Amino acid sequence: MKVVEQRLRVDDQAVRTDNDCTVALAAALPTSEQARADVDPTQLHDQVVTTRPEAPQPRRSAAKTWLQAFALTARVEAQPRRLFADIVEEWAQRQPNRPALLSDDQSFTYGELTARINRYARWARSLGLHAGRTVCLLMPNGPDYLACWLGISRVGATVALINTRLVGQSLAHCIDVAQADHVILTADCLDAFETARPHLHRVPQCWSLGTGGPSGDLDATLAAFEPGPLSSAERGDVTINGRALLIYTSGTTGLPKAANVSHRRILTWGGWFAGLTNASTRDCLYDCLPLHHSVGGVAAPCSMLCAGGSVAIAEKFSASRFWDDIVRFDCTVFQYIGELCRYLLKAPASERDSRHRLRLAVGNGLRGDIWETFASRFAIPQILEFYAATESNFSLFNVEGKPGAIGRIPPVLAHRFPASIVKVDADTGSPLRSDAGLCIACAPGETGEAVGRIGGAGRDGVPFEGYTDPAETEKKILRDVFTEGDAWFRTGDLMLRDEQGYLHFVDRVGDTFRWKGENVATSEVNDAIRDCPGVLDASTYGVAVSGADGRAGMAALVVDRGFDFRTFRDHLSRRLPPYAVPAFVRLCLALEATDTFKQKKQRLIREGFDPSVVDDPLFLRDPATGDYRSIDRAVYARIVEGEIRL
Repeated sequence: MKVVEQRLRVDDQAVRTDNDCTVALAAALPTSEQARADVDPTQLHDQVVTTRPEAPQPRRSAAKTWLQAFALTARVEAQPRRLFADIVEEWAQRQPNRPALLSDDQSFTYGELTARINRYARWARSLGLHAGRTVCLLMPNGPDYLACWLGISRVGATVALINTRLVGQSLAHCIDVAQADHVILTADCLDAFETARPHLHRVPQCWSLGTGGPSGDLDATLAAFEPGPLSSAERGDVTINGRALLIYTSGTTGLPKAANVSHRRILTWGGWFAGLTNASTRDCLYDCLPLHHSVGGVAAPCSMLCAGGSVAIAEKFSASRFWDDIVRFDCTVFQYIGELCRYLLKAPASERDSRHRLRLAVGNGLRGDIWETFASRFAIPQILEFYAATESNFSLFNVEGKPGAIGRIPPVLAHRFPASIVKVDADTGSPLRSDAGLCIACAPGETGEAVGRIGGAGRDGVPFEGYTDPAETEKKILRDVFTEGDAWFRTGDLMLRDEQGYLHFVDRVGDTFRWKGENVATSEVNDAIRDCPGVLDASTYGVAVSGADGRAGMAALVVDRGFDFRTFRDHLSRRLPPYAVPAFVRLCLALEATDTFKQKKQRLIREGFDPSVVDDPLFLRDPATGDYRSIDRAVYARIVEGEIRL
């Protein structure tokens, strides 16, 4: 049966929260801000109207949008043993035959998804996987990805979501950091794992999915376990406080860090996004972002599963297939990153551009210069831009749809999401301090680093769950910010607040830069480059490219006569994921450094890859072949004009 026909035929009488709930919430909420803070959210959740109107609804006000998100997250603290897998199971009881997760190769109804989750849970229990034990998941996008981590984490174990583009030492580092007892691999990830095996401190037990091999065949093993509901004894003593996932982020320096993600945050992410996107059982979200990321793998799919909707999962983004998939899966929402939107705009115009039923695009990184053009060309009724980070203790949502803004925090919610922007030194990235030793808040229009107050243990603010490495956790905490003894999370992002209170993203603090939707740590790239034959010294940084979001990687190299670009290309392809391989190379006689041997990059960044400014030889990495070729003024002009796409 076709996906659209299946979705339309399934019984649609499921309980859900929709537009009408915000009316009930608005009526129930007290008028004063203090009274609102004292309201029991659980009582409000029980008052919502749960029948979806048949007629199309007008766009909600910002206040109603926030109120709905508030209602959908109110039950988290009140029911500490209710995990996200329980939400999926509740929907399975109401609508077992409704599609939950869809793809070209595999699909699950809510009933099938719950059965698969329970099989993974029982398999994990059979291995003694509980709190403190970790399984690494190395699997491309697909419905089973979510079933796997939902099942294993349901019984207390942690699942480390590994980037499938990593190889060699970088991949080994991520597995070692997780201290994994087991690793789950699909057939197309086996070769990558073998490149990491020689570098592992301890090789976990390997389990194969879809390989058909006799050793560690997880498909056959799972089939032997019962798919029915777990007993209380099988569930164990797992609460929302337990760690469910490790999600990796490059942070501001060094190799990827593993961020702790609790069951509480999974529930909160799913609920907030469900409320802010007005998700319903009739929605289908198109997700072509990596499932090993917090947005593509948790926030996006969990928002739909929280509301009883469907998620269409693509293995990866494809501009040529994007609109065909949107129509084929009958999607009403899609998740984006800014670069994805630019790729779609650069594609040739087609009648497919607006032949869809999309009502909303939700994501981050859609800059103001293409916002309205994107919405107009593709007939997107509403765009919900947001700002968040895997390890961050606060997020921002632009529910009003102001082009170019990443969001704002309504005054009524400021006590729940205390955030600020502090002045930083442009060269060092360190916060500036007053004579009293405290940080200095930026005035509207001033650029500084965004920080979020860390709460817990009687303090206002939101907890910061940190990383597996306590030392790395401490690096992200800024103390004595506005009062002696307070603590704030450092985002590492430069922002400014306009006169209306909207925040705008400016850039990353320090050496880390964002490219192709990924954070690139220059220290990791530099280490890989310096290991290449013929390279004597290297300095890596990001440079702005006209018409592209983020910054492209560029490396200034000092080399000897043994240096060869083909060897350089092959070496980096084995050591780094594609997005981290420098797009530009500059060959220098020497690199500037301070008296303490810290590299000076500001001049290199300012000069970029313009041959009219730089006397050194410049090279561009061909996106198709990976070969480096010389940049002259004609090539530079083609890059600036967008004829050469990186």
